[in-house]
Amino acid sequence: MTQSGESPVHFLNNPWLRLVRMDKPIGIYLLLWPTLWALWFAGSGKPSVSNVVIFVLGLLVMRAAGCVINDYADRHVDGLVERTKSRPLPSGEITPKQALWLFFALLVIALLLVLMTNSMTIALSFGGLAITAFYPFMKRFTNLPQLGLGVAWAWVVPMAFAAEQQALPVSMGFIILAIVTWTIAFDTYYAMVDRDDDLVIGVRSTAILFGRYDRAVIAVLQTVTILSLMVVGVLFQRGLLYFFGVILATVFFYRQFRSTANGDRTSCFAAFLNNHRVGMVIFVALAADYWFEGPAVTYYFSS
Repeated sequence: MTQSGESPVHFLNNPWLRLVRMDKPIGIYLLLWPTLWALWFAGSGKPSVSNVVIFVLGLLVMRAAGCVINDYADRHVDGLVERTKSRPLPSGEITPKQALWLFFALLVIALLLVLMTNSMTIALSFGGLAITAFYPFMKRFTNLPQLGLGVAWAWVVPMAFAAEQQALPVSMGFIILAIVTWTIAFDTYYAMVDRDDDLVIGVRSTAILFGRYDRAVIAVLQTVTILSLMVVGVLFQRGLLYFFGVILATVFFYRQFRSTANGDRTSCFAAFLNNHRVGMVIFVALAADYWFEGPAVTYYFSS
């Protein structure tokens, strides 16, 4: 993967693959890790293989659908932004009607996948669909579209618990909170890259809302993420390996904050990309903790 998050493989220059962002896998990574967090917590470290396959394929399909409907919603403004003017819709390589047909086809595939689970998961999937379809239009009327993205990203948590346990425990709320605040934080870094262009064309974002306090607010959001993950570790009786992963994620957050001191586009985009490593280290630590089943941290507090 290049620094820009793009794949160097030339066949990915096909406009259809570019429309679903297969040339930019960073979005897949950022969605993959919280999906795996949710499945591993819901399955107590041993989620069913079928659910892992269904959810991973589902995230690939829904991420593609989200990209398509996002570009459809932004088709009139993407051509005015340097970073997005060569996308298939503003460049005319794909028509809006064709994009909508692809969107609906992807939704059908997603439906077929979720039908392999249970009734609770299927019911919840309609909420995820509504959020996916609605989120791209939020930037037209609110400076909090990143909140919508965070909710869409975190919707995998109740679905994972429904698939694994057919129950929605209160404790999963802290996983949701961690994912929502983390997503708002990293997507604000992403929005900071386009802030000048967005101000000109009238597109809203948290980067515009936070203004000169952008990095400070991101730091607060990331602090909430870390604290939420700590609480999750205690509630789910995780061991030292898991908490080591959370501490390592804290180090990544700190480095992001330091590296973006100048607020330039390159450093903000690099900080956004770095969140792939945040999600990865938390999952690796979580999976290793369940694998080795070390003493729960709660043991040290109660002994």
